Amino acid sequence: MIFQGRSKRKPTGGFYRPHRKKRKYELGGEQVLTTIGERKAKKERMMGGSYKLKLYSDKYANIYDPEQRKVLRVAIKGVIENPAHAHYVRHGVITKGAIILTEIGKAKVTNRPSQEGIINGILIERTEGAPKKP
Repeated sequence: MIFQGRSKRKPTGGFYRPHRKKRKYELGGEQVLTTIGERKAKKERMMGGSYKLKLYSDKYANIYDPEQRKVLRVAIKGVIENPAHAHYVRHGVITKGAIILTEIGKAKVTNRPSQEGIINGILIERTEGAPKKP
């Protein structure tokens, strides 16, 4: 359980005296780290009755190819770079802004897969000999 309200302690180290209990709207959720593997997603209810599709792992991504002006569903081979955290590359965690290696080349993730349930990206570098899918 993650609490996103005000801390109980002051900057000086003293306590704030609570004037009320914790509220449900101050609760946060556990962080989901999307990895490469068989597709695993979970539908979670949010406040207001809306839903988020939390993606735990997936082995395919929807990559937009600017040359062909088409979106292709391609397999993910690995994570090359992730500016969110230095160790995410080693663990194969995919977040927004991560550079992933696909079967057609390098692509940059343009959405938040852990909150949207799908991995979308744009092709930034095509590998030599990569098949151009129709």
